[in-house]
Amino acid sequence: MTIMELAAELGKAIKADERITKMNEAREAYEKDEDLQKLMLEYNVQQTALAEEYKKETVDPAIIESIEARLDAIVKEVTEKDVFVALNEANEAVNALMQAVNGEIEYNITGQRPCTHDCHSCGSDCGHHH
Repeated sequence: MTIMELAAELGKAIKADERITKMNEAREAYEKDEDLQKLMLEYNVQQTALAEEYKKETVDPAIIESIEARLDAIVKEVTEKDVFVALNEANEAVNALMQAVNGEIEYNITGQRPCTHDCHSCGSDCGHHH
């Protein structure tokens, strides 16, 4: 089997992993959440308004402060939504999976486990000093 054939098989196995399924489901829920999408649209509008305000020859600090306050409120509201939290957690799980896969590939190439900087994965054999 060639490297590319093995990579294709690995890709299929990763795609079948429940963490990928959960991430896709979380992304779909995120994209279908109408309230969240309205907030994201408003966020983009506010960002555009802020950029336009900064382009003016005479900048009004009160307008900028007002827009920035609304942007902060939108970010807070979005990041507290269950669909956002679920997507974020699902993405973190997939990232951890991909790091583990890449670490295993690296180990099989070099014979050394990559350091995650907490040295639990390498047993302190990485040469990283705390």
